[in-house]
Amino acid sequence: MSQLVSAGLPDFPWDLLEPAKAKAAAHADGLVDLSMGTPVDSVPEVVQRALAQAADAPGYPLTSGTPALRAAITAWVTRACAAAPGFGVLPSIGSKELVAWLPTLLGLGPGDTVVLPEVCYPTYEVGARLVGATVLRTLSGDPRLVWINSPSNPTGEVLAPSRLAEILRWARERGAIVASDECYLSLPWTKEPVSVLSLCEGDYTGVLALHSLSKRSNLAGYRAGFVAGDPALIQELLAVRKHTGMIIPAPVQAAMIAALGDESHVDAQRARYGARREILLAALTKAGFQVEHSEAGLYFWATRGEDCWETVDWFAQRGILVAPGTFYGPAGHRHVRVALTASDERVEAAADRLA
Repeated sequence: MSQLVSAGLPDFPWDLLEPAKAKAAAHADGLVDLSMGTPVDSVPEVVQRALAQAADAPGYPLTSGTPALRAAITAWVTRACAAAPGFGVLPSIGSKELVAWLPTLLGLGPGDTVVLPEVCYPTYEVGARLVGATVLRTLSGDPRLVWINSPSNPTGEVLAPSRLAEILRWARERGAIVASDECYLSLPWTKEPVSVLSLCEGDYTGVLALHSLSKRSNLAGYRAGFVAGDPALIQELLAVRKHTGMIIPAPVQAAMIAALGDESHVDAQRARYGARREILLAALTKAGFQVEHSEAGLYFWATRGEDCWETVDWFAQRGILVAPGTFYGPAGHRHVRVALTASDERVEAAADRLA
């Protein structure tokens, strides 16, 4: 029997948190789960209405998305990413799916190298390992694919435009594809992030920018994302995805159009997260934690200079669940990731427990 695919993958990170979760859940006032970036606030009414109005959808939807959806994505990317004309767009079933399968869809395999940020979303590595590619966490060699993530998950770091341009130039000199995960672009705090698309001057060769509506619009349950960039690469992704049935349901496509056309709900959600951020930042700082980066996005990257699992246990004793930094790479061994995605009441509870 051939080796199971799962045998070549790392342990699913969240399974390793179960003991800490059980300890935290035993708190008299219940669990405060700050371990995942799962939205807890309601889906905007304008989006819910669009979904309901499109519910009678008996036919197969288009993998490419409806013309109206492609137009909505194009308009949003032009506006929010400061992108010049000439890019292609394609909807995806959330962003995690595309992150995980991108090396496969691009034809990478054994002998190819994928460059990741030193500390990063673990699914980048999963996608590389699914095709048997080699993973590097530094800009070196002659990779086929280079991942960028700004604002970063988990650190919240925002890369300067000059640094993004430097990475883009380095990758292009080697003929590598640049995949820029920009899912937190709409959540700036102390620094304003920019899209890699804004640096391309209309030449998107070898560049893909991945976006999600999970965070900006609370649509994690809808699985709604998209990719924009090199038209030739977009067409290749579409050609493969049509064969494999990677299609967003028609009602979700309609909901995406509504979400992309309305920024008022994004502003309101950003304000909610901003208020929660202030409360948690003050509580973490008072409790002796150093918060590094955390310039944008939904997470604090916090440390007390000890092993991350000791910190996870310290939080669990207080009924709070956070994610250990090693989920995001070996360099995270002295940090934890603390999410802002809890209700106002649970955030207040966490702050009280940290006092």
